[in-house]
Amino acid sequence: MRHQFRNSIKRYFFYLGGDQPQVPWIERIRSVAGAFIGLMLVLTTAKFLGELSGLDEWLMASLGASALLVFALPGSPMAQPWAVIAGNTVSALIGIATIHLVGEPLLAMPLAASLSILGMFILRCLHPPAAAVALIVVLGHVMHFRYAFFPVMVDSLLLVLAGAVYSNLTGKRYPNRPN
Repeated sequence: MRHQFRNSIKRYFFYLGGDQPQVPWIERIRSVAGAFIGLMLVLTTAKFLGELSGLDEWLMASLGASALLVFALPGSPMAQPWAVIAGNTVSALIGIATIHLVGEPLLAMPLAASLSILGMFILRCLHPPAAAVALIVVLGHVMHFRYAFFPVMVDSLLLVLAGAVYSNLTGKRYPNRPN
């Protein structure tokens, strides 16, 4: 009976994060500090550039999710510069085009997200937070294609640069290099 109980606990623990790898505390702290420093640099720079150009939009809302990939999982193919920059940018462009073509948000949202996934597949730049960019564009009724370049592309580029500097200074290789 006791053995069965222990096996049941083990089996169900899987659904409560039991499949997540153990990460040493030093790596957790390195990732968290990097995300904080990187996001502060990106947001400060983007806000300055937005004020300089007279634009209200300077922040891409899914930047936190992109930061998780860049700083906590720098070896992931979905955290590489092309995936982050192109994935976010193409998703914003697709979201904006969708809101122009489909006026009904209930249809435009899933269409924008699914087409952005297709676009990322075609361009070989899968980046999960980018699908959210397409949704954010539709939800925010963003109609200007400029938004895909600033803040989306610029924020993504700044995040990748911050990630590269931080990761390499702290002993993590980023971006991946061909062997």
